[in-house]
Amino acid sequence: MGSNPGEGTGALEKALDVLDAVGAAPEGLGQSELADRLSLPRTTVYRLLATLVARGLLRRDPLRKVYCLGFRCFELARQAYAMPDLAAAAAAELRQLRDITGETTYLAVLDGREVLSLERCDGAHGHRSAAALGERKPVHCTSQGKAILAAMSDDARETFVREAVLKPMTSMTITDRRRLNAELRITRTRGYAIDDEEVVLGVRCVGAPVVDGTGRVRGAISVAGPAYRLTRERLELLGPEVAEAARRIGVQLSVVGANAVAGGEQAINVVPGSWAFRGAHPLWSDDGKRLWWADVLAPSVRLYENGQDREIIAMDSPILGLLREGDGVIAVRERGISRISVEGTVTSLLAWMDSHILAVCNGAGDAIWGAVSSPEGGASIGLLRNDGSFDMRWRIGETVQSLGWNAQAQTLYATLPESGSIVMLRPEQAAVRRLASMPHGSGKVSGLAFDTQGGIWVALCDGWAVVRITPDGQLDRVVGLPVPCPTDLDFSPMKDGASNGTLAISTDRHSVAIDTLNSAPLSGRMLLLDV
Repeated sequence: MGSNPGEGTGALEKALDVLDAVGAAPEGLGQSELADRLSLPRTTVYRLLATLVARGLLRRDPLRKVYCLGFRCFELARQAYAMPDLAAAAAAELRQLRDITGETTYLAVLDGREVLSLERCDGAHGHRSAAALGERKPVHCTSQGKAILAAMSDDARETFVREAVLKPMTSMTITDRRRLNAELRITRTRGYAIDDEEVVLGVRCVGAPVVDGTGRVRGAISVAGPAYRLTRERLELLGPEVAEAARRIGVQLSVVGANAVAGGEQAINVVPGSWAFRGAHPLWSDDGKRLWWADVLAPSVRLYENGQDREIIAMDSPILGLLREGDGVIAVRERGISRISVEGTVTSLLAWMDSHILAVCNGAGDAIWGAVSSPEGGASIGLLRNDGSFDMRWRIGETVQSLGWNAQAQTLYATLPESGSIVMLRPEQAAVRRLASMPHGSGKVSGLAFDTQGGIWVALCDGWAVVRITPDGQLDRVVGLPVPCPTDLDFSPMKDGASNGTLAISTDRHSVAIDTLNSAPLSGRMLLLDV
């Protein structure tokens, strides 16, 4: 070995020391600080840093003038676990989970007594989980780690837990071995693990193990997000979805690719004025200058015009829907039907029927589509006639939440919250076709709107998002919202040069838990989104 400290085995050891030091400092280290920590001459550290940066193992932050791990480190880590490439196999499922939940998804592997993050798909919200790639966390308090432990053989798991140091990361961390073993038995039975603010207060995760065809545990995937969005109830709904995604990765590790792309949490405008207990039924005027909407629980019809929102009229019973009629609207209520003008004039109309109306929407021309509850259960869908009669066209075995007429496709759509389905109903066909279904953990399908490219937009109540579904039923886009319960949607008419108008999104406040309202103060407000 030569005398040059930048050559030979000694130089290799020093370079590895530099990597270890930088890897242990998430904020990075400067050249002088590295030299002091490692007791090395600054000229030696300079040469080592230059070589490591050139090979991509380190990168220099020019603003803070510190060195951080380079992306080549993560590439090498991923390749170490690629038999075949675990990260590539998991990519499609991570994106799919990210899209149906709006939250950040992760892939991790067991490395010693820690889990190492190999892959991340950022969620659709601005406030989201932000664990870094390459970050290490204790096995006993992460959903990924507990999922991996639960999938191990009994002997291997018992040995691991017996020798583990159960360090408390938060006040919620499990530090008792008997309690941890009990949780792992539950995890193994149900197929997924939960991190209930055990690593970071205010963050919850749900994870499941990836097991290959030979029974070997390869790693785990997880969904993580703020505790106010990922409630315990929602985690229990998401768990089976995460477990099924992990199973598909294990069975078909070579599958790569997905078409869905999540939209980030976009700039959202808030209609001025007071919140509604349960906002619903947004309806743009034909010229796009006025937006009608309703508060269902404190029954009133409201109008947003010229930058101002005002109550037009208070009603005496809950509002089931709004319909366009000229410059005004028709309000369908539990007890009566009224025509309402821009000036606030109210004219009572003939009640259509005695059956309970579930949803209404305008159709082609003067047609009005309605869904009514059926005595035997489920709902009937058909045309509501001016003489009060109902022309039934279809019968569905579950409750209909909303109806929407797509003029471009000349097709009626309906949302069915019980099954999470969006169905298509063509007037010339007796069959009901299922377009798409959303997992229960994504939220309850609620409200429909249609863009000029044929996309179907659906609100996900309790899901903190609205989604776009392509005409062939594929999830195409997820837009995260700052509120948990969007209820309904409507696009304004197209503006000059714009591909779509403004998407109005009504929201619910009444059903949002008080502690969640602290993180979602816009609940109950009308939101406007340019898409």
